[in-house]
Amino acid sequence: MKQDATRNAAYTVDCEDYVHVVEFNPFESGDSGNLIAYGGSNYVVIGTCTFQEEEADVDGIQYKTLRTFQHGVRVDGIAWSPETRLDSLPPIIKFCTSAADMKIRLFTSDLQDKNEYKILEGHSDFINGLVFEPKEGQELASVSDDHTCRIWNLEGMQTAHFVLHSPGMSVCWHPEETFKLMVAEKNGTIRFYDLLAQQAILSLESEQMPLMSAHWCLKNTFKVGAVAGNDWLIWDITRSRYFLSIFICCLLKKALLLNDPLSHSCIPEPHCRAKISLSCRGTSATAFHITEIDAHALQIYFESNPERTMQRKKS
Repeated sequence: MKQDATRNAAYTVDCEDYVHVVEFNPFESGDSGNLIAYGGSNYVVIGTCTFQEEEADVDGIQYKTLRTFQHGVRVDGIAWSPETRLDSLPPIIKFCTSAADMKIRLFTSDLQDKNEYKILEGHSDFINGLVFEPKEGQELASVSDDHTCRIWNLEGMQTAHFVLHSPGMSVCWHPEETFKLMVAEKNGTIRFYDLLAQQAILSLESEQMPLMSAHWCLKNTFKVGAVAGNDWLIWDITRSRYFLSIFICCLLKKALLLNDPLSHSCIPEPHCRAKISLSCRGTSATAFHITEIDAHALQIYFESNPERTMQRKKS
């Protein structure tokens, strides 16, 4: 995809110093404006942006600074908490930062007298990604060049710690099921973790390096996108071998519940065009045969049977 080199920014907000990172709040905050945070060499600024496309009486962009937080060290990353609300009394501003000193800072403010932060220590190298759990915001995850992914509670305690095979570049929670976490590693691997079992349950390979970031598709979480090397990649995880093996195991288990001692066959749902036949002796399967596997049907099957998805499987 070619980029128009002559295209200019639609809007510009002047800042007093260098800006290293900027992040819009992805959650509903109860205000018509868009919360934005940007970080510089030793500060974080929280503000609101309203665009002319959203408000008829706004000419271009209307920006307002709400609070400037002193940070003391260069800000490398910012993540918003879903607990942030501007329509509460008092307002709640909650976000965290990663910094050049390899520490995480958790900020809480009411935009009045309460302005607190807590330091989370544990990483031994630069932190490349951090994110809040998107439903309640009671945990956050971080990945680092120290080959670890760490889960923290709001008290600053680590609740989980995963050792990676290369630097962790990005991390994100499943948008709907908060016990699932996805970590992108620099070596080209995307790994999915079950936080209840605290173990990896699936991995994807980009076969390109460096892998810089990855994310779920918010409207269809069977799709995963990533940037690796010079390419933009998309996976359909229903087509992965591991996903298919879980599907087969579900069918095997269901087929063996039948009473025919010689052979079993089952079609799990009328709309799922997948059939498995087994050759059995007693209750032991000696061979199985699969026909008419359809990737779209697999997706429909697992969406209608969430308890059987590979994400819920615990080894």
